[in-house]
Amino acid sequence: MAAADLNSVRATIEGRLATELANSPAISVVFQNMAFEPTPNSSFVQCLTTFGANQYLSQGSTTNCQNRIVGLTVFNIFSGKGVGPGANLVIGKRIRDLYNREIVSGVFFDAPNGPEVLASPVPEGYFQTRVSVTFEFIEEL
Repeated sequence: MAAADLNSVRATIEGRLATELANSPAISVVFQNMAFEPTPNSSFVQCLTTFGANQYLSQGSTTNCQNRIVGLTVFNIFSGKGVGPGANLVIGKRIRDLYNREIVSGVFFDAPNGPEVLASPVPEGYFQTRVSVTFEFIEEL
């Protein structure tokens, strides 16, 4: 097999989120390197996926061997300021349930962390929480 297609892994993660948050109640989703202008006092989720540590699972040549590739997805959840954390916690639960120890298209998701409250939201004027989940997949060479 060929080296892993990181865009396929990213698409698996992002597609799952986009499908879930398109359901009622629908919530806007923004991904890395996307222009986005939030509607004041609305809720939205920013999804950031990064690839990090790798590990050899087998030694030897560059064929018939495996690598473990580990990554992290951070979901920044924003809602209107001054109305409490309820909306963010509901969205956070939807995201946690979506990835919590799931295996999707060969991507293994760990137990999520959060939602944790962030003291200085960016962009300003919103209440922000964050859910993060590590994932891994096996690259077969």
